[in-house]
Amino acid sequence: MLKYSRQREAIKNFLANRYDHPTAETVYTEIKDEFPNISLGTVYRNLALLAEIGEIQKLSTGFGPDRFDGRPEPHYHFICNQCGCVLDLTVDGLDHINVLAGQDFDGEIEGHLTYFYGKCPNCKQEKVKFSTH
Repeated sequence: MLKYSRQREAIKNFLANRYDHPTAETVYTEIKDEFPNISLGTVYRNLALLAEIGEIQKLSTGFGPDRFDGRPEPHYHFICNQCGCVLDLTVDGLDHINVLAGQDFDGEIEGHLTYFYGKCPNCKQEKVKFSTH
């Protein structure tokens, strides 16, 4: 059984109330107000542990540092190619992708990770503003 940690619980609660998928640095900056003696290393270790035990998701997007998501249940993400923001997507009907992937595979598919890329609504709007002038 995992020993209780106020710092780890605060990190988990911070992420549970965020939808912008913050980096470890952002988590550290925000948590430091409540725990002035916390180190960046402690934040990284707790984020890694929370991800390992399935309490949060670690997102390695390939665009900047890893991001962290307080929603541990499977869901999809959109990554903006322009500003790098990470947004949750609601996509119905992709649950069968594990079955499709396993049709010609002798192993066992237990899950998948899919990112969608493009321009977020803000960056898309900026493009429209510049192209109309």
